[in-house]
Amino acid sequence: MSTPGTTGGTQPATVAGGVEITAAAALPADDVLVRLRTSPGGLPEDEARRRLRAVGPNALRTHRARGLAVLARQLRSPLLVLLAVTAVASFFVGERADALIIGVILTASVGLGFFNEYRAERAAEALHSQIRHRCLVLRDGRPRLLDVTDLVPGDVVELRLGDVVPADLRLLAVADLECEESVLTGESLPVAKAPEPVPEGAPLAELASCALMGTVVHAGSGTGVVVATGGAAEFGRIALQLGERHPETEFQVGLRKFSLLLVRVAAALTVSIFAINVVLDRPFIDALLFSLAIAVGISPQLLPAVVSTGLAAGTRRLARHKVLVKRLVCIEDLGDIDVLFTDKTGTLTEGRIAFARALGPDGRPSDETLELGLLCNEAVATGEQDGGPGHAAGMLTGPALDVALWEAPGAGTLGPELERYRRLDILPFDHQRRAASVLVRHEDGGTTLVTKGAPEYVLARCPAAGGQARSMLEAEFAAGNRVVAVATRQIVEGARQGALSPADERDLTFRGLLVFLDPPKPSAPHALERLTALGVTVKVLTGDNATVAAKLCADLGLPPGRVLTGHDVDAAGDDELAGLIEQATVFARVSPEHKARIVRTQRRAGLDVAFLGDGVNDAIALHAADVGISVETATDVAKDAADVLLLEKNLDILADGVVQGRRIFANTMKYVLMGTSSNFGNMFSAAGASAFLPFLPMLPSQILLNNLLYDTSQLAIPTDTVDAEQVARPTRWDVRLIRRFMLFFGPISSVFDFVTFGIMLWAFHAGPPLFRTGWFVESLATQTLVIFAIRTRRIPFFRSRPSLALLLATLTVVTVGAVLPLTPLAPLLGFQLLPAPFFLALGLMVVAYLGLIEAGKRWFFRAAPPSAPGRERTPAHRTHRRAHRFTTAGALRRGRRRAGFMAGRGRGRRR
Repeated sequence: MSTPGTTGGTQPATVAGGVEITAAAALPADDVLVRLRTSPGGLPEDEARRRLRAVGPNALRTHRARGLAVLARQLRSPLLVLLAVTAVASFFVGERADALIIGVILTASVGLGFFNEYRAERAAEALHSQIRHRCLVLRDGRPRLLDVTDLVPGDVVELRLGDVVPADLRLLAVADLECEESVLTGESLPVAKAPEPVPEGAPLAELASCALMGTVVHAGSGTGVVVATGGAAEFGRIALQLGERHPETEFQVGLRKFSLLLVRVAAALTVSIFAINVVLDRPFIDALLFSLAIAVGISPQLLPAVVSTGLAAGTRRLARHKVLVKRLVCIEDLGDIDVLFTDKTGTLTEGRIAFARALGPDGRPSDETLELGLLCNEAVATGEQDGGPGHAAGMLTGPALDVALWEAPGAGTLGPELERYRRLDILPFDHQRRAASVLVRHEDGGTTLVTKGAPEYVLARCPAAGGQARSMLEAEFAAGNRVVAVATRQIVEGARQGALSPADERDLTFRGLLVFLDPPKPSAPHALERLTALGVTVKVLTGDNATVAAKLCADLGLPPGRVLTGHDVDAAGDDELAGLIEQATVFARVSPEHKARIVRTQRRAGLDVAFLGDGVNDAIALHAADVGISVETATDVAKDAADVLLLEKNLDILADGVVQGRRIFANTMKYVLMGTSSNFGNMFSAAGASAFLPFLPMLPSQILLNNLLYDTSQLAIPTDTVDAEQVARPTRWDVRLIRRFMLFFGPISSVFDFVTFGIMLWAFHAGPPLFRTGWFVESLATQTLVIFAIRTRRIPFFRSRPSLALLLATLTVVTVGAVLPLTPLAPLLGFQLLPAPFFLALGLMVVAYLGLIEAGKRWFFRAAPPSAPGRERTPAHRTHRRAHRFTTAGALRRGRRRAGFMAGRGRGRRR
């Protein structure tokens, strides 16, 4: 190969930005290596570090908590800014005391939101910093695992089944490599890859010589050189168009949109209130400050802090329940699960597979069958002899069934006989054939092919296997046992050439069955009952026999319904498969491709789908699901593909995660429902009071102080307990419900405000200071205490108790509001000492208000329409989810997409 850095008479490429993928696809692989100044053995470590400094991390998102950004979000309300500007203006026209008070309260309010949201962002940053996504890279000719964010142009990457391609790669070598590229092209069918160049100018979907960032290795393996990273990659360009920050969750998007609607309504009413005050010849500045304070007071400023605090607290709570999430959005996704697809081994069963017995072709116990199973075995043991069939010394690793064979009581006595064989070749197990074969030679010179695998596959290749073999098999399946068939064929010396292939698995002689036990997990029935009670439909995807899987499910109380096999999945079109999935609980003898297709088909029905798996063959389905779930003991590929990790493979733990996700949603909705209804009522009351009172019903500083105290009490909502019925079903964001709730309960709040107005004017003959003090105390008490009624559909306290933190926070705020008129701050804030009878009237009003809310609540929820249907996932959701693995705590490098593309020859095509 040419010296790196030159190609004939052309100039060397500038590798800072890599090589454009469409240009690299049309070049021979050796030319791309030259242009990138690298080699098939990868980059030297020091050169890779230099390139990383020049190019920046291979990242698309930043998870750094930025205080200024959080502060900007707190200040982005134009109403708040306008109020602050007006307060400053009032300071310079003589209203200095009021302006200073408004400034202090605004600062405290913004500081409260900033502190809580920034603390939550720091927790999210710590979570993201713990997550590592790695790939296998050649550096200095040696393979090593490297964080994907450390990749640079010129690195050589090895791809394996289930990997997410970590950058745009020009393939150097492949072995039956196929990539699923739906995240880029929308096409779910995998694309076959080959290292040969494609025609120049080929579109993105036809770049067969490249593996594109963000796509998934669907089959096979390969090696490729990195030509573009980060925002210079095709997937990176798309992801960066959606923003550098981690996107809002769908729930947060709904909250923001509804908040904007509320702000628009508030703005309209604020203008009306201001106009009324101007018409009544009240001072212009006072009228403007009052109107703006009302608008700021009813705006749900604390929503981001409540949501962020709830999600951050949720991660800690889930960790205590042995559930680790990689993204905060996973908490909400867990709560949204409608359908869970799970494997069988270790989830519904103990996962400790034990060898039971070996049966000969006549159905009798047979050591010879066990011996053949040990010969055709992929377990690796320390102390294994080179070229030998292996023995049981030392630690064993490998397929569970093969390890169980070596742990069988009779395996040790067969050691001397096994040593007489020498392994010549092996055809490993794969999930298409569901079998493995070895070619062994006995010391007497005889050569034998031994095949071991799924009985359906093996018996189909045994022409002489009769009814007795199938009767034996059916009896074992009916008992719920796992069964492996063994067959052999004598090989005539010189009759075959080349490596062992599936074509050699023919004309076999049936030699018997190996029977294994994997008993049901005692905790599984209870876990399945919990998930069913939570509205989660559990379906089983397994490579095991259909009869065995159906019996296990029936024994655990999970009706199997119609049992589908991989053959049924292949034979059905997408629409037909969707109907079959509804009828079936068990999917047996399914391949990794079948699992992914079943998951995608179920998702298209509008349901939120989770997949639980722990093997390499589960990685594709983990990527296809809305929520990929794996376990701490899973393979690296499965753990890398998952969004959620369980520290134990236990459905009870998963049920805990579902409950926690729904708990966070339920608590956030409490804030939304209470805030929108009480704020709307306050707007309505302020508008009415302004129309008939000869003075402002409350000073701007009092309105803001009321809002600050109210918001402080609500920060305890994420700690609140949640009723069982609130987590019994997935709950979606429903704007219709919130709007109806606001319009129904808001006026009820206003009724008691107007009652307060009447009491203050006619019973106590109140002047402006006393009137304002009375409304301040009543408004704060009613809108804060109403949380105890709104937080549950049950009878508060008797059938549903709030958390201690919420109880203390609420009562403390109400007490502070009632005591403020007694403190030295009262004159400064415009308060006046309230007469004792007022508190008696206040107590009666609070009791009547909460009673009316309780009665209205029962009528409202009985008459409420069905909840919103399942959400539709947009393509952006999949892009955001895939982009999550390319995240860094630092700033991203921008503007480098076209840097250095194909200098000299200029063959790169810009699109």
